[in-house]
Amino acid sequence: MKIRPAEPRDAQGAVPIINIVLEEMELPFMQNVDQQAFFKILAKAFQTEDYRYSYRHGIVAEQNGAIMGVAFGYPAAAEDHIDDALKAYLPEIGADPNDKVFTDKETFPGEWYLDTLSVAENHQHQGVGTALLKAVIPVAKALGYTTLGLNVDVANPNAKKLYTKMGYQKVGMTRLSGHDYEHLQLNI
Repeated sequence: MKIRPAEPRDAQGAVPIINIVLEEMELPFMQNVDQQAFFKILAKAFQTEDYRYSYRHGIVAEQNGAIMGVAFGYPAAAEDHIDDALKAYLPEIGADPNDKVFTDKETFPGEWYLDTLSVAENHQHQGVGTALLKAVIPVAKALGYTTLGLNVDVANPNAKKLYTKMGYQKVGMTRLSGHDYEHLQLNI
């Protein structure tokens, strides 16, 4: 397994893995769009510079040319505009450019936020998530951050176990799309 920065060419392999998290979040926006059409615009936005799931914000775990898992993150200060790049593509699926996929604030001030950590179903429980979680630390450090933050669904104790094993500690609670999440941070 190789961990490397995401590249624009990774869009087709990364989008279905990103979707695992989108489905778990039960985002209202996702209930009103055709999944395959959304995948197409998500792949386009992946290839832009500044979108939440832009290749520039991601790293991938790869084996034999196949994407096994992904991690995406960004500075908390970028959250207010992290989804702007998607607006241009929303009309392609019949959505208003001002519609929002994500409506809730996720980050805590001053942190580098791990937005998404997801592993393809056929590669789960093989250490891919742990490898990606370790790999985001130097990414955040290189950008000058000393705190990593993330949200974990209270209904996902296995994910929380992984994060706490890595040293993350609960610093608060948040509610995203009607689900309760614990906000965890790691000082790096």
